[in-house]
Amino acid sequence: MEAQPITTDSYVLPGCWMLLLCWHSMLKLHATFCYLLLLLSLFGLACSDFPFIEDATQSRLKSEYDYIIVGGGTAGCPLAATLSQKFRVLVLERGGIPYGNPNIERIERFEQNLAEVNDSAPAQEFISEDGVMNHRARVLGGGTCLNAGFYSRCSDEYARRAGWDLALVKESFLWVEERVVFVPVLRQWQAAVRAGLLESGVLPDRGVTFDHLIGTKTSGSIFDQQGHRHTAADLLRAANFSNIAVLVHATVSRILFAGSCGGLPGCKPRAFGVIYSDRQGIDHLALLSSGPSNEVILSAGALGSPQLLLLSGIGPAQDLASFGIPEVLDLEEVGKGMADNPTNAVVVPSPRPVELALLQIVGITDFGSFIETGSAPASVLAGGLLAGTTVPPMNRSRALTDQIMSQLRAIQNTAPSLSSQIGFILEKVIGPLSNGDLRLNTTDIRDNPLVRFNYFSQPQDLDRCIRGMRAIERVINSPAMATFTFRRVADIPEPLMNAVRLIGNMLPSNTADSDAVARFCRDTVMTIWHYHGGCQMGRVVDKDYRVFGVDALRVVDGSTYEFTPGTNPQATTMMLGRYMGIQILRERLQSEPKV
Repeated sequence: MEAQPITTDSYVLPGCWMLLLCWHSMLKLHATFCYLLLLLSLFGLACSDFPFIEDATQSRLKSEYDYIIVGGGTAGCPLAATLSQKFRVLVLERGGIPYGNPNIERIERFEQNLAEVNDSAPAQEFISEDGVMNHRARVLGGGTCLNAGFYSRCSDEYARRAGWDLALVKESFLWVEERVVFVPVLRQWQAAVRAGLLESGVLPDRGVTFDHLIGTKTSGSIFDQQGHRHTAADLLRAANFSNIAVLVHATVSRILFAGSCGGLPGCKPRAFGVIYSDRQGIDHLALLSSGPSNEVILSAGALGSPQLLLLSGIGPAQDLASFGIPEVLDLEEVGKGMADNPTNAVVVPSPRPVELALLQIVGITDFGSFIETGSAPASVLAGGLLAGTTVPPMNRSRALTDQIMSQLRAIQNTAPSLSSQIGFILEKVIGPLSNGDLRLNTTDIRDNPLVRFNYFSQPQDLDRCIRGMRAIERVINSPAMATFTFRRVADIPEPLMNAVRLIGNMLPSNTADSDAVARFCRDTVMTIWHYHGGCQMGRVVDKDYRVFGVDALRVVDGSTYEFTPGTNPQATTMMLGRYMGIQILRERLQSEPKV
């Protein structure tokens, strides 16, 4: 639990040297120059703590490594750190570094991290064909740089179903937790909702635990108690610095394969490298060094990994042909099984201020719905979580979100105290059973693919949402929540009610009406960024995460999941990176002759 954050505090020593230099030379150096020197000392993030991180523009046009990992995200960072203990590893990350970006590092800037819309933003916005606005990570550390921080392991049952070694799973979880996970301190709102869950029957009380157990618990967070975010990128500190290279702003456009087998029995195309481009648009070649066990490993996420397989010629033959992509392997299941856990939130106006907190507790029900809560200034809720969910999905847009934020700021300017009088309670459907697919939109890897999740297409998912909404109502009406709720809607001050209408929805007036609650679920559905699938185990990869039908290629990330692990997947995905790194090292130790 004693992880050391990489903050500007890490640069106190070099900063002090710069200040001493300025003080000593004040007569010779202009004050502005001194200030610039200090800024440069604070900006030397990758150079001091991570000497192996480099912008792709500085990389060689051709290089060789034992492992090439595409994507320095939630799984890619721990995977790379582990493999580097014995082998030369290259990580290619299309985004930049998270360090020095307060929108990523600070809890109070959460919404600004997601609201930034430009080609270099760490969160790349996309809208599914269902109409739900979403984000995908474009930064070293992946989704751990964008999320609400909640850390909760998958269940033992989930691990067994995946065919994982339970002892190694636990060891890998602990490895992650020692470096980036903290136990949050519950303040009044979070404690009240936690008590409300227990009073409303989400039992037993599990106390503080990272394990996935039915009942109510406080879990971990990658935000420390000072509100500083720790990410999967921090796990690179465990790497062998002499064996690893991490290139940022390195966009992989294609996996390279050694010839076509022409349908010959027993012959498989073999991955031997990738092509990536830097920020100047210059192409570079990264190749696997000689060795039968060296591999390319995709850790580009649930959108990026299937998209890259398709662009490299692995996928449904008809889809490849429609874009003129030369076929390497007709693998029908690439892009299939895409799912996003339908999530619905209820906004709770409060007669008293609530603290700034994202997700710290969860009620794990026995009917397949997870209840979580957050509290934050209104702008955080609107910009980061709930904006646009007041209208049905197909009517949402970025323009609507911007309009909501503008109106909300106007309300806050006239009544600033209202921004701290709003909390929310959400439910997320386990699984889910509903799923869709991913298809190419263009042949440019920088463009989002087309993805449809088909929220609530399976009746069981909708039933779980209805039951989840009723569970939230019981929590809101519990004695524990009495000081945080108004007795009547008429008691809510008009400016606060106006803010609530902009941010999100209150409970339906009649939760006994199943049809009305079902409409509420469909109309207010949103993402909680737990989408997965596209390269699922048993469909695209085998139990060792090797891509069917080709050699020297694996996928290790959330695209391999059939269902979302635990209540929130980041814990399991970081664990998976570490777990597979150890498994791969063990495989090589057993199969390769000792020198």
